[in-house]
Amino acid sequence: MRYRLTFIAGLAIGYVLGTRAGRERYEQLRKSAQRVAQNPAVRNTAESAAQTGRQAATKAYDAVSAKVGDKMPNSVTDRVRSLREQRSGTDDDWGTSNT
Repeated sequence: MRYRLTFIAGLAIGYVLGTRAGRERYEQLRKSAQRVAQNPAVRNTAESAAQTGRQAATKAYDAVSAKVGDKMPNSVTDRVRSLREQRSGTDDDWGTSNT
């Protein structure tokens, strides 16, 4: 019985100490990730990647719709139309989005 109590006490102490150390490390990683995400170079790169992706998707849709024609499902055409409507007018004077 004494060994079980010693084991349980050690387990509890290890858990508490490990949790504190784990939380501190988690906070360090979270702060580092926030600093990286707020870096202007990272934000610009992410924005340009998003714009490139949107352009590639538009080209792919146009190429597919040119070959498929009216056979494109309405759900796809409606979704693309709504995305294009959302994107129109979101560019500022510098040609970038407001994100």
